[in-house]
Amino acid sequence: MSDQDEDIILKDLDDNELVAQMQDDLYDGMIPEVTEGTQILLDRGWDANMVLNDALVEGMRIVGEDFRDGILFVPEVLQSANAMKGGMGLLRPILANSSVNSSVGTFVIGTVKGDIHDIGKNLVGMMLEGAGFEVVDLGINTDVDQFLHAIDEHDPAILGMSALLTTTMPYMGVVIEELDKRDMLKDLPVMVGGAPLNQEFADAINAHTYGRDAAMSSELAKAIVGKNR
Repeated sequence: MSDQDEDIILKDLDDNELVAQMQDDLYDGMIPEVTEGTQILLDRGWDANMVLNDALVEGMRIVGEDFRDGILFVPEVLQSANAMKGGMGLLRPILANSSVNSSVGTFVIGTVKGDIHDIGKNLVGMMLEGAGFEVVDLGINTDVDQFLHAIDEHDPAILGMSALLTTTMPYMGVVIEELDKRDMLKDLPVMVGGAPLNQEFADAINAHTYGRDAAMSSELAKAIVGKNR
């Protein structure tokens, strides 16, 4: 099927059919189709927040559930996340100029000092964006001052830290200790994650919660924001 034929089919669908098709296309990682569907809904007068929540966020919720249940794997989720970015490229300028804050909250995330691994962190960030969060990604080798600066600048709902090396895991505790000294922990939930971590380690360093994987991290973040509202 040519791109033109696909465009004609999408434009011929009614709104409910188009949203359902966009969710299917998002699931399959089809960037042009998701982008085109987003534009069609906007052209039909849909509010950008409605497009985001009804088509993209709901589509990524389904992706997240299947990833959690072992039906989808990392490559497929990355494709879906990239497809969502296609639609978000059209929505972001509109949402940025809107007086209504469409984000469910800001999530600051970074791989801790001494660690340069970011695949897991990036996947968590994509899942969080798919859940409606505004994600501030500090990258790799993030020290305590960078975390503090980001907190001051972005006032996040949640702070996330990632580590893959057992030698860098303790630095998460260093960051949490500094937050505690500044009396910031009571208002800022901290989520930690990474392959070598477990709940016992998270408890030992006084992290608020432990994200076992990207899908679980997204679900926990939504629950935390819901409780804090």
